[in-house]
Amino acid sequence: MSILHLILDASAVVQAVMALLAGVSFMSWYYIFMKTFAVRQAREQTDGFERDFWSGGDLNQLYESAVHGRNESGSMARIFEAGFREFTKLRGQKNLDPKDVVDGSRRAMRATYQREMDALEAHLAFLASVGSVSPYVGLFGTVWGIMHAFRGLSNVGQATLASVAPGIAEALVATAIGLFAAIPAVLAYNRFSHDIDRLSVRYESFMEEFSNIIQRQMR
Repeated sequence: MSILHLILDASAVVQAVMALLAGVSFMSWYYIFMKTFAVRQAREQTDGFERDFWSGGDLNQLYESAVHGRNESGSMARIFEAGFREFTKLRGQKNLDPKDVVDGSRRAMRATYQREMDALEAHLAFLASVGSVSPYVGLFGTVWGIMHAFRGLSNVGQATLASVAPGIAEALVATAIGLFAAIPAVLAYNRFSHDIDRLSVRYESFMEEFSNIIQRQMR
């Protein structure tokens, strides 16, 4: 009664459930590794940009650096780039209220912030769905397998534990695979949500601080 033999001897419906859960588990692990590297890179890029921004360097040079390396500079650098571009464009217009310049820069940064957060949160909904649905899919396979095992007892003259145990064991494998798919997905979802929320707070704090800098320059 090895795991492999239990899977191969299971009914077609239970095997289909196992195959579905195995595919979902593979996809969730793929997204987990992808998201791990993406969040780590975003954190490192944010740390580097904050060091450059608060080092007291020229904002024009920092803007040029963000424009030329926008694919490698990170989310915060792209937020700064959008805000500074809008600031320089609006500042050159005559008869424009300083408050409108600040509001325009803030709206540009907010739009970029939303795009960056959408990219960071990509595939989190998939992990959440896997974590919540996989146990129930595995349970469906288990219930179906147990029904199949007991239905087979109708053809047996004397029902014994030896005759029903293999069918029940085959069915329970589906639940085990469902839990194997769900537990890592839930843990990863909670961890990534926490890390992305912390990055989001840092981005929003930067937008407010940069808006204050723009406001002081407009006086």
